[in-house]
Amino acid sequence: MLASVFDSNFKQVGKARKKTLGRNGLKLGIGRIVETIQEAVQSAGVDTGRLGGIGLGIPGPLDPQSGIVLDTPNLGWRNFQLRDPLKSQFGCPVCIINDVDAGVYGEYRFGAGRNARSVLGVFPGTGIGGGCIYEGKVLTGTNRSCFEIGHAQVMPEGPLCGCGQRGCLEALASRLAISAAAAAAVFRGEAPQLQQTAGTDLSNIRSGALAAAIKAGDKVVEQIVRNAAQWLGIGIANAVHLISPDVIILGGGLVEAMPDIYSDEVRQVLRRKVMPVFRDTFKVVVSQLGDDAVTKGAAAWAETVTKG
Repeated sequence: MLASVFDSNFKQVGKARKKTLGRNGLKLGIGRIVETIQEAVQSAGVDTGRLGGIGLGIPGPLDPQSGIVLDTPNLGWRNFQLRDPLKSQFGCPVCIINDVDAGVYGEYRFGAGRNARSVLGVFPGTGIGGGCIYEGKVLTGTNRSCFEIGHAQVMPEGPLCGCGQRGCLEALASRLAISAAAAAAVFRGEAPQLQQTAGTDLSNIRSGALAAAIKAGDKVVEQIVRNAAQWLGIGIANAVHLISPDVIILGGGLVEAMPDIYSDEVRQVLRRKVMPVFRDTFKVVVSQLGDDAVTKGAAAWAETVTKG
């Protein structure tokens, strides 16, 4: 997890990073969030009493009004109150927002989506998150975040997803899905470069390792990544027909590590899959803010919510 401290002009003045504890426990996880925020504030050389507000980008659906996180499929945390403990701990306004919503809002305010009326963001990583900014507002339901494009079904009765359903985009195109297919290729002796750097351990087959293996000549790994990017394009094509975005932003670790593969494959799939009347109505771009998209977007959204 990454925590950043910004001044009133959204210049970063401090940050801290810690490993997410994931399924090791919710209580420990919240404690880790507190520790990371405290370290980020210390690195900025300020006291926590000077915090004007905290924005938290959380993976998974949540209720921003009540401060309850409803589900985090890849962490195993469900139906827990996150806003109030942090509000008590730091004594300032706290708002929670889906992490990709935060990232897309950051790109809308400061990056690749500036001045667009409708921005769609899709960030493949451990899972696949989506977000939409429409006329300056984060698209949500009445009492929960939405645009969970990673859990749109693209293959009926396909692979099991972390959400419990089958055939979700996330089960076919997330980094976990790619890593599993790449590990199988290593086991079969088809990816010698990846064998040397990561072996078959999924925890080692991360975005950078995949990119390095492709650069070193592992053609099978490249095809696995391209196939996943094509599935991503299919999911995005469905969204294009629903919201007609002006800008489609691709972000997340996989895209940052292999921007050309992802942008090329997604553009080609969209060209084939969307209705002709939609083909020239949008542009596909790569995130400009990288890691800062989520933290900067969460901070900006917290400012927006606090000011009302």
